[in-house]
Amino acid sequence: MILSLAATAAMSHGGLNSSLDPFDSSTWGFGEDPSSNASLSASSPSSSSSSSPSSSLSSSSADPSLGRPLTPDDLLLGLPASQEVSPWDVALCVTGTLISCENALVLAVLFYTPALRAPMFILIGSLAVADLLAGLGLILNFVCTYLVDASLEPVTLLSVGLLIAAFSASVLSILAITVDRYLSLYNALTYHTERTLTFTYVMVLLVWLCGATLGLLPALGWNCLRDAAACSVCRPVTKGNAVALAVAFLLVFALMTQLYLQICRIAFRHAQQIAVQHQFLAISTTKGVSTLSAILCAFGACWLPFATYCIVADPSYPAAYTYAAVLPAACCSVLNPVIYAFRNPDIQKSLWMACCGCVPSSLSLRPRTSSDV
Repeated sequence: MILSLAATAAMSHGGLNSSLDPFDSSTWGFGEDPSSNASLSASSPSSSSSSSPSSSLSSSSADPSLGRPLTPDDLLLGLPASQEVSPWDVALCVTGTLISCENALVLAVLFYTPALRAPMFILIGSLAVADLLAGLGLILNFVCTYLVDASLEPVTLLSVGLLIAAFSASVLSILAITVDRYLSLYNALTYHTERTLTFTYVMVLLVWLCGATLGLLPALGWNCLRDAAACSVCRPVTKGNAVALAVAFLLVFALMTQLYLQICRIAFRHAQQIAVQHQFLAISTTKGVSTLSAILCAFGACWLPFATYCIVADPSYPAAYTYAAVLPAACCSVLNPVIYAFRNPDIQKSLWMACCGCVPSSLSLRPRTSSDV
């Protein structure tokens, strides 16, 4: 949920200068309308007669704020030629491109490998779809900010709605993967049953229903397009909506932490119950606990600063602060394919077969576990 706010923050600033609002037509450097210039020249015949045709043509197509004539491309696209491209927005666009490429690869592997249909791979696919849409949303955000007239409400609401829905589904998919890991240990004997598969599909359905609902809220009126005082740092998301999403994210993070603690407790108990392999399992369990801790810490480090910033900040804060909190949050979707997909031995085998036509012996001899996600 609050993941969606990460990329929508770029919609509130056209660049590092916080006074440039991509959704406020007053900040876009549109040139004068040639028709208005024509009417002015018609009303002042004396001035028009004293000027040459070339000078009147130049004045009719010149933008005083630019100090140069507008090109046909500027007039066609409505480009604010005086608006500088922010390095922060470029970084977010590049991040979105990387996210899209990574998750497209994950989805291709899952789609073309019939063996990858277990519940955990369904959840990994849901996460990949969400992150893919989030990456495309970041690219769309850059296009809307610099290449089209973002003052149009449908453009604004489309971009923001896509980002909110995608990042909300991404967060909830990570929570669903955590639940699946817990169930794979707590109900190890009945994990590979039809009931587990049905439960997985129900979780995926709920994930996307929640994500779609949250993404539709701005279009249904929960926005500040006509009330700038109600805006959060992520325009056009209202302050109340941003705080609610931030608090919801904190609750999700707390639930994930509790589930990971339960997973570690179950793993250590299983290790103590097998005396013959106690030493081997103790080392393996310690390594697994370290991996889970690193995953949780990375997730928190990416999103907790932005969630806190959405609660305490307001639009008067410098734009650089917002971008500094947004970029690490967006990078979490870069890490998700590495953490949840590329580390999985089955997906690694599929990648090796697709790229090299063979599987390394280290992967073929590695035992699989139900929680090896």
